[in-house]
Amino acid sequence: MQRRVVSAALAVTALLLTAGCSSGDGTLPGSRTTAPFGSAGTATGSSSSGQPAAQLPPAKGTVKVLRTVTEGLKTPWGLAALPDGNLLVSSRDDGTITRITEKTGRKTELGSVSGVSAAGEGGLLGIALSPDYASDHMIYAYFTSASDNRIVRMLYDEKKPAGEQLGAPDTIFKGIPKGYIHNGGRIAFGPDGMLYAGTGESGQRGLAQDKKSLGGKILRLTPEGDPAPGNPFPNSAVYTYGHRNVQGLAWDSKQRLFASEFGQDTWDELNAITPGDDYGWPNAEGKGSDPKYHNPITQWHTDDASPSGIAYAEGSIWMAGLKGQRLWRIPLDGTKASAAPQSFLNGEYGRLRTVVSAGDDKLWLVTSNTDGRGTPKSGDDRILELQVS
Repeated sequence: MQRRVVSAALAVTALLLTAGCSSGDGTLPGSRTTAPFGSAGTATGSSSSGQPAAQLPPAKGTVKVLRTVTEGLKTPWGLAALPDGNLLVSSRDDGTITRITEKTGRKTELGSVSGVSAAGEGGLLGIALSPDYASDHMIYAYFTSASDNRIVRMLYDEKKPAGEQLGAPDTIFKGIPKGYIHNGGRIAFGPDGMLYAGTGESGQRGLAQDKKSLGGKILRLTPEGDPAPGNPFPNSAVYTYGHRNVQGLAWDSKQRLFASEFGQDTWDELNAITPGDDYGWPNAEGKGSDPKYHNPITQWHTDDASPSGIAYAEGSIWMAGLKGQRLWRIPLDGTKASAAPQSFLNGEYGRLRTVVSAGDDKLWLVTSNTDGRGTPKSGDDRILELQVS
Protein backbone atom coordinates (compact mmCIF):
# COMPACT_ATOMS: atom_id res chain seq x y z
CA MET A 1 0.00 0.00 0.00
CA GLN A 2 1.46 3.33 -0.98
CA ARG A 3 1.61 6.11 1.55
CA ARG A 4 -1.29 8.52 1.12
CA VAL A 5 -0.48 12.06 0.07
CA VAL A 6 -2.23 14.65 2.19
CA SER A 7 -3.67 17.18 -0.19
CA ALA A 8 -3.99 20.03 2.29
CA ALA A 9 -0.28 20.03 3.00
CA LEU A 10 -0.12 23.55 4.39
CA ALA A 11 -3.03 22.91 6.72
CA VAL A 12 -1.45 19.72 8.00
CA THR A 13 1.84 21.48 8.55
CA ALA A 14 0.08 24.14 10.59
CA LEU A 15 -1.66 21.44 12.61
CA LEU A 16 1.62 19.69 13.37
CA LEU A 17 3.26 22.89 14.49
CA THR A 18 0.33 23.58 16.81
CA ALA A 19 0.55 20.04 18.20
CA GLY A 20 4.26 20.39 18.89
CA CYS A 21 5.55 17.54 16.73
CA SER A 22 8.76 17.59 14.76
CA SER A 23 11.09 15.84 12.42
CA GLY A 24 12.10 13.71 15.40
CA ASP A 25 8.60 12.33 16.05
CA GLY A 26 8.42 14.37 19.19
CA THR A 27 9.32 18.07 19.22
CA LEU A 28 9.41 21.28 17.27
CA PRO A 29 12.73 21.83 15.47
CA GLY A 30 14.62 24.80 16.81
CA SER A 31 12.36 25.14 19.84
CA ARG A 32 15.25 25.23 22.33
CA THR A 33 19.02 25.09 22.74
CA THR A 34 20.31 21.62 23.53
CA ALA A 35 23.56 19.94 24.38
CA PRO A 36 25.76 19.12 21.37
CA PHE A 37 26.07 15.62 20.02
CA GLY A 38 28.59 13.57 21.96
CA SER A 39 31.07 11.26 20.26
CA ALA A 40 30.50 7.51 20.23
CA GLY A 41 30.62 6.16 23.75
CA THR A 42 30.12 9.57 25.40
CA ALA A 43 27.95 9.76 28.50
CA THR A 44 25.64 12.72 27.94
CA GLY A 45 22.58 12.03 30.07
CA SER A 46 21.09 14.98 31.94
CA SER A 47 19.51 15.57 35.31
CA SER A 48 16.17 17.34 35.73
CA SER A 49 18.03 20.64 35.89
CA GLY A 50 19.59 20.01 32.48
CA GLN A 51 23.07 19.59 33.99
CA PRO A 52 25.17 16.42 33.43
CA ALA A 53 24.14 13.57 35.72
CA ALA A 54 27.30 13.95 37.80
CA GLN A 55 25.96 11.89 40.70
CA LEU A 56 26.25 8.75 38.56
CA PRO A 57 29.56 7.12 37.64
CA PRO A 58 30.63 7.22 33.99
CA ALA A 59 29.39 4.38 31.82
CA LYS A 60 31.84 1.90 30.31
CA GLY A 61 29.82 -0.03 27.73
CA THR A 62 30.85 -0.91 24.19
CA VAL A 63 29.09 -1.38 20.87
CA LYS A 64 30.53 -3.16 17.84
CA VAL A 65 28.70 -3.30 14.50
CA LEU A 66 29.23 -6.88 13.35
CA ARG A 67 27.52 -6.63 9.95
CA THR A 68 24.66 -5.30 7.87
CA VAL A 69 22.06 -8.07 7.81
CA THR A 70 20.03 -6.56 4.96
CA GLU A 71 19.41 -3.21 3.27
CA GLY A 72 17.03 -1.55 0.84
CA LEU A 73 14.05 -1.61 3.22
CA LYS A 74 11.26 0.96 2.89
CA THR A 75 9.89 2.57 6.07
CA PRO A 76 10.73 -0.40 8.33
CA TRP A 77 9.08 -0.16 11.76
CA GLY A 78 8.43 -3.42 13.65
CA LEU A 79 10.84 -6.35 13.92
CA ALA A 80 10.30 -9.89 15.22
CA ALA A 81 12.69 -12.83 15.31
CA LEU A 82 11.37 -16.20 14.12
CA PRO A 83 12.28 -19.41 15.97
CA ASP A 84 14.59 -20.41 13.10
CA GLY A 85 16.62 -17.23 13.53
CA ASN A 86 15.22 -15.39 10.52
CA LEU A 87 13.50 -12.03 10.92
CA LEU A 88 10.17 -10.42 10.10
CA VAL A 89 10.01 -6.68 9.44
CA SER A 90 6.96 -4.48 8.85
CA SER A 91 6.80 -1.58 6.38
CA ARG A 92 4.85 1.31 7.86
CA ASP A 93 3.86 2.89 4.55
CA ASP A 94 3.53 -0.15 2.28
CA GLY A 95 1.61 -2.16 4.87
CA THR A 96 3.64 -5.29 4.14
CA ILE A 97 5.54 -7.83 6.22
CA THR A 98 8.81 -9.21 4.85
CA ARG A 99 10.92 -12.16 5.98
CA ILE A 100 14.66 -11.56 6.09
CA THR A 101 16.92 -14.58 5.76
CA GLU A 102 19.32 -13.84 8.60
CA LYS A 103 22.42 -15.43 7.04
CA THR A 104 22.10 -13.94 3.56
CA GLY A 105 19.86 -10.88 3.94
CA ARG A 106 17.47 -12.20 1.28
CA LYS A 107 14.04 -10.53 1.43
CA THR A 108 10.78 -12.42 0.85
CA GLU A 109 7.50 -10.54 1.09
CA LEU A 110 4.87 -12.48 3.03
CA GLY A 111 2.04 -10.24 1.87
CA SER A 112 0.11 -7.06 2.60
CA VAL A 113 -1.93 -6.48 5.74
CA SER A 114 -5.39 -5.47 4.55
CA GLY A 115 -6.98 -2.44 6.18
CA VAL A 116 -3.79 -0.42 6.75
CA SER A 117 -4.30 3.30 6.13
CA ALA A 118 -0.85 4.91 6.20
CA ALA A 119 -0.47 8.65 6.70
CA GLY A 120 1.92 10.75 8.77
CA GLU A 121 3.21 8.63 11.65
CA GLY A 122 0.48 6.04 11.17
CA GLY A 123 0.49 2.82 9.17
CA LEU A 124 1.67 -0.73 9.83
CA LEU A 125 3.69 -0.38 13.02
CA GLY A 126 4.69 -2.98 15.61
CA ILE A 127 4.63 -6.73 15.11
CA ALA A 128 5.01 -9.65 17.53
CA LEU A 129 4.85 -13.44 17.42
CA SER A 130 2.23 -15.36 19.37
CA PRO A 131 3.54 -16.99 22.57
CA ASP A 132 2.28 -20.23 20.98
CA TYR A 133 3.83 -19.50 17.59
CA ALA A 134 5.35 -22.98 17.32
CA SER A 135 1.83 -24.43 17.14
CA ASP A 136 -0.42 -21.61 15.87
CA HIS A 137 1.94 -19.65 13.52
CA MET A 138 0.18 -16.38 14.37
CA ILE A 139 1.68 -12.91 13.81
CA TYR A 140 0.24 -9.97 15.76
CA ALA A 141 0.34 -6.46 14.29
CA TYR A 142 -0.60 -2.95 15.43
CA PHE A 143 -1.76 -0.70 12.60
CA THR A 144 -3.61 2.46 11.71
CA SER A 145 -6.88 1.87 9.88
CA ALA A 146 -9.23 4.40 8.28
CA SER A 147 -10.95 4.92 11.65
CA ASP A 148 -8.60 3.97 14.48
CA ASN A 149 -5.47 2.16 15.59
CA ARG A 150 -6.04 -1.55 16.18
CA ILE A 151 -4.35 -4.85 16.88
CA VAL A 152 -4.87 -7.88 14.65
CA ARG A 153 -3.46 -11.37 14.32
CA MET A 154 -2.80 -13.28 11.10
CA LEU A 155 -1.84 -16.80 10.17
CA TYR A 156 1.59 -17.10 8.55
CA ASP A 157 1.61 -20.00 6.09
CA GLU A 158 5.13 -20.53 4.71
CA LYS A 159 3.89 -23.21 2.32
CA LYS A 160 2.03 -20.69 0.19
CA PRO A 161 3.73 -18.63 -2.55
CA ALA A 162 5.58 -15.46 -1.60
CA GLY A 163 3.18 -12.54 -1.35
CA GLU A 164 0.30 -14.82 -0.35
CA GLN A 165 1.53 -16.17 2.99
CA LEU A 166 -0.46 -13.89 5.30
CA GLY A 167 -3.98 -14.88 6.29
CA ALA A 168 -6.80 -12.37 6.65
CA PRO A 169 -6.39 -10.13 9.72
CA ASP A 170 -8.48 -11.09 12.73
CA THR A 171 -9.09 -7.91 14.75
CA ILE A 172 -8.65 -8.65 18.44
CA PHE A 173 -8.66 -5.06 19.75
CA LYS A 174 -9.76 -1.77 18.23
CA GLY A 175 -10.75 1.78 19.10
CA ILE A 176 -7.29 3.18 19.92
CA PRO A 177 -7.36 6.86 18.87
CA LYS A 178 -5.52 7.63 15.62
CA GLY A 179 -3.93 10.82 14.41
CA TYR A 180 -1.47 12.19 11.90
CA ILE A 181 0.96 12.10 14.85
CA HIS A 182 1.40 10.13 18.08
CA ASN A 183 -0.01 6.72 17.17
CA GLY A 184 2.22 4.73 19.52
CA GLY A 185 2.47 1.31 17.91
CA ARG A 186 4.87 -0.94 19.80
CA ILE A 187 3.48 -4.32 20.86
CA ALA A 188 5.21 -7.12 22.74
CA PHE A 189 4.29 -10.24 24.67
CA GLY A 190 5.51 -10.09 28.24
CA PRO A 191 6.94 -12.85 30.43
CA ASP A 192 3.40 -13.37 31.73
CA GLY A 193 2.13 -14.29 28.26
CA MET A 194 0.03 -11.12 28.04
CA LEU A 195 0.14 -8.66 25.13
CA TYR A 196 1.35 -5.14 25.93
CA ALA A 197 0.81 -2.16 23.62
CA GLY A 198 2.15 1.38 23.76
CA THR A 199 -0.30 3.99 22.46
CA GLY A 200 -0.10 7.72 21.74
CA GLU A 201 -2.56 10.49 22.53
CA SER A 202 -2.88 11.26 18.78
CA GLY A 203 -2.15 14.94 19.41
CA GLN A 204 -5.14 15.26 21.78
CA ARG A 205 -3.33 15.85 25.05
CA GLY A 206 -6.31 15.37 27.35
CA LEU A 207 -6.72 11.73 26.33
CA ALA A 208 -3.55 10.77 28.22
CA GLN A 209 -5.17 11.60 31.59
CA ASP A 210 -8.57 10.12 30.70
CA LYS A 211 -8.54 6.54 32.02
CA LYS A 212 -11.57 5.76 29.86
CA SER A 213 -9.61 6.58 26.70
CA LEU A 214 -7.14 4.16 25.11
CA GLY A 215 -4.89 7.02 23.96
CA GLY A 216 -1.64 7.87 25.77
CA LYS A 217 -1.53 4.55 27.60
CA ILE A 218 0.24 1.25 28.02
CA LEU A 219 -2.36 -1.46 27.50
CA ARG A 220 -2.25 -5.06 28.78
CA LEU A 221 -4.36 -7.65 26.97
CA THR A 222 -4.85 -11.39 26.76
CA PRO A 223 -3.78 -12.96 23.45
CA GLU A 224 -7.48 -12.89 22.50
CA GLY A 225 -7.67 -9.13 23.05
CA ASP A 226 -9.54 -8.99 26.37
CA PRO A 227 -8.40 -6.89 29.36
CA ALA A 228 -5.77 -9.02 31.08
CA PRO A 229 -6.48 -10.49 34.52
CA GLY A 230 -4.96 -8.41 37.30
CA ASN A 231 -5.06 -5.11 35.45
CA PRO A 232 -5.23 -2.12 37.86
CA PHE A 233 -8.58 -0.75 36.64
CA PRO A 234 -11.67 -3.02 36.59
CA ASN A 235 -12.67 -4.34 33.16
CA SER A 236 -10.11 -2.09 31.48
CA ALA A 237 -7.14 -2.79 29.22
CA VAL A 238 -5.37 0.27 30.67
CA TYR A 239 -2.19 -0.65 32.56
CA THR A 240 -0.63 2.83 32.96
CA TYR A 241 -1.68 6.29 31.81
CA GLY A 242 -0.38 9.84 31.41
CA HIS A 243 1.80 8.98 28.41
CA ARG A 244 2.42 11.17 25.36
CA ASN A 245 3.63 8.60 22.82
CA VAL A 246 5.01 5.22 23.91
CA GLN A 247 7.04 3.39 21.25
CA GLY A 248 9.42 1.22 23.27
CA LEU A 249 8.69 -1.74 25.58
CA ALA A 250 11.17 -4.17 27.13
CA TRP A 251 11.59 -6.40 30.19
CA ASP A 252 14.76 -6.99 32.16
CA SER A 253 16.01 -10.32 33.52
CA LYS A 254 13.77 -9.90 36.60
CA GLN A 255 10.65 -9.44 34.41
CA ARG A 256 10.40 -5.70 35.17
CA LEU A 257 8.86 -3.60 32.39
CA PHE A 258 10.45 -0.45 30.95
CA ALA A 259 9.08 1.99 28.35
CA SER A 260 10.47 4.85 26.28
CA GLU A 261 8.46 8.01 25.78
CA PHE A 262 8.55 11.00 23.42
CA GLY A 263 8.62 14.35 25.15
CA GLN A 264 7.47 17.55 23.53
CA ASP A 265 9.72 20.59 23.93
CA THR A 266 12.11 19.54 26.66
CA TRP A 267 12.42 15.97 27.93
CA ASP A 268 12.27 12.48 26.45
CA GLU A 269 11.97 9.74 29.04
CA LEU A 270 12.84 6.18 29.97
CA ASN A 271 10.34 4.90 32.55
CA ALA A 272 10.09 1.92 34.86
CA ILE A 273 6.49 0.79 34.61
CA THR A 274 4.31 0.30 37.70
CA PRO A 275 0.70 -0.86 37.11
CA GLY A 276 -1.88 1.87 37.61
CA ASP A 277 0.61 4.74 37.82
CA ASP A 278 0.19 8.15 36.20
CA TYR A 279 3.24 9.21 34.16
CA GLY A 280 2.21 12.83 34.06
CA TRP A 281 1.51 13.95 30.49
CA PRO A 282 0.34 16.62 29.73
CA ASN A 283 0.69 17.99 33.27
CA ALA A 284 4.33 16.95 33.62
CA GLU A 285 7.21 16.36 31.21
CA GLY A 286 10.38 14.81 32.59
CA LYS A 287 11.30 14.78 36.26
CA GLY A 288 9.25 16.87 38.66
CA SER A 289 8.37 17.31 42.31
CA ASP A 290 4.69 16.30 42.29
CA PRO A 291 4.46 12.85 43.96
CA LYS A 292 1.28 11.88 42.09
CA TYR A 293 3.27 11.57 38.85
CA HIS A 294 5.76 8.75 38.29
CA ASN A 295 9.17 10.23 37.50
CA PRO A 296 11.34 8.78 34.72
CA ILE A 297 14.53 6.82 35.40
CA THR A 298 16.39 9.27 33.21
CA GLN A 299 15.64 11.91 30.62
CA TRP A 300 17.15 13.53 27.54
CA HIS A 301 16.71 16.69 25.54
CA THR A 302 14.56 15.70 22.59
CA ASP A 303 17.26 16.65 20.06
CA ASP A 304 19.45 13.99 21.65
CA ALA A 305 16.92 11.15 21.63
CA SER A 306 13.31 11.18 20.36
CA PRO A 307 13.26 7.50 21.32
CA SER A 308 11.43 4.66 19.64
CA GLY A 309 12.31 1.01 20.32
CA ILE A 310 14.14 -0.35 23.35
CA ALA A 311 15.67 -3.71 24.26
CA TYR A 312 17.35 -5.25 27.30
CA ALA A 313 20.78 -6.87 27.07
CA GLU A 314 23.89 -7.19 29.25
CA GLY A 315 22.34 -5.45 32.25
CA SER A 316 21.25 -2.35 30.33
CA ILE A 317 18.35 -0.90 28.39
CA TRP A 318 19.37 -0.02 24.82
CA MET A 319 17.28 2.76 23.27
CA ALA A 320 17.07 3.75 19.60
CA GLY A 321 16.99 7.49 18.90
CA LEU A 322 15.26 8.99 15.87
CA LYS A 323 16.07 12.69 15.88
CA GLY A 324 19.08 11.98 18.10
CA GLN A 325 20.42 9.48 15.52
CA ARG A 326 22.18 7.41 18.15
CA LEU A 327 21.85 4.30 20.30
CA TRP A 328 21.64 4.95 24.03
CA ARG A 329 22.79 2.56 26.75
CA ILE A 330 21.19 2.96 30.19
CA PRO A 331 22.88 0.65 32.75
CA LEU A 332 20.43 -0.53 35.39
CA ASP A 333 20.47 -1.25 39.10
CA GLY A 334 16.95 -2.60 39.55
CA THR A 335 14.67 0.16 38.30
CA LYS A 336 17.29 2.90 38.63
CA ALA A 337 20.20 3.90 36.42
CA SER A 338 23.51 2.60 37.79
CA ALA A 339 25.66 4.84 35.58
CA ALA A 340 25.23 7.82 33.31
CA PRO A 341 23.51 7.11 29.95
CA GLN A 342 26.02 6.42 27.19
CA SER A 343 25.56 7.09 23.46
CA PHE A 344 26.89 5.15 20.47
CA LEU A 345 26.79 5.32 16.65
CA ASN A 346 26.18 9.07 16.84
CA GLY A 347 24.99 10.09 13.38
CA GLU A 348 26.68 7.10 11.70
CA TYR A 349 23.49 5.42 10.47
CA GLY A 350 20.97 8.26 10.70
CA ARG A 351 17.63 7.79 12.42
CA LEU A 352 17.29 4.62 14.51
CA ARG A 353 13.80 3.12 14.92
CA THR A 354 13.81 -0.34 16.46
CA VAL A 355 16.18 -2.37 18.60
CA VAL A 356 15.52 -6.02 19.49
CA SER A 357 17.51 -8.51 21.55
CA ALA A 358 19.20 -11.16 19.41
CA GLY A 359 20.22 -13.21 22.46
CA ASP A 360 23.16 -12.91 24.88
CA ASP A 361 25.23 -9.84 23.93
CA LYS A 362 23.72 -9.32 20.46
CA LEU A 363 21.12 -6.83 19.21
CA TRP A 364 19.26 -6.22 15.96
CA LEU A 365 19.04 -2.51 15.10
CA VAL A 366 16.72 -1.05 12.41
CA THR A 367 17.33 2.35 10.80
CA SER A 368 14.52 4.75 9.82
CA ASN A 369 15.77 7.14 7.13
CA THR A 370 13.01 6.49 4.55
CA ASP A 371 10.19 7.58 6.87
CA GLY A 372 9.90 11.06 5.37
CA ARG A 373 11.94 12.71 8.13
CA GLY A 374 15.39 11.33 7.39
CA THR A 375 17.95 11.77 4.64
CA PRO A 376 18.28 8.35 2.99
CA LYS A 377 21.70 7.21 1.85
CA SER A 378 22.56 4.38 -0.49
CA GLY A 379 21.37 1.14 1.11
CA ASP A 380 18.80 2.70 3.45
CA ASP A 381 17.00 1.41 5.29
CA ARG A 382 18.91 -1.45 6.85
CA ILE A 383 19.09 -3.94 9.73
CA LEU A 384 22.38 -4.15 11.63
CA GLU A 385 23.70 -6.84 13.96
CA LEU A 386 25.47 -5.44 17.02
CA GLN A 387 27.58 -6.87 19.79
CA VAL A 388 27.23 -4.94 23.04
CA SER A 389 28.58 -4.91 26.56
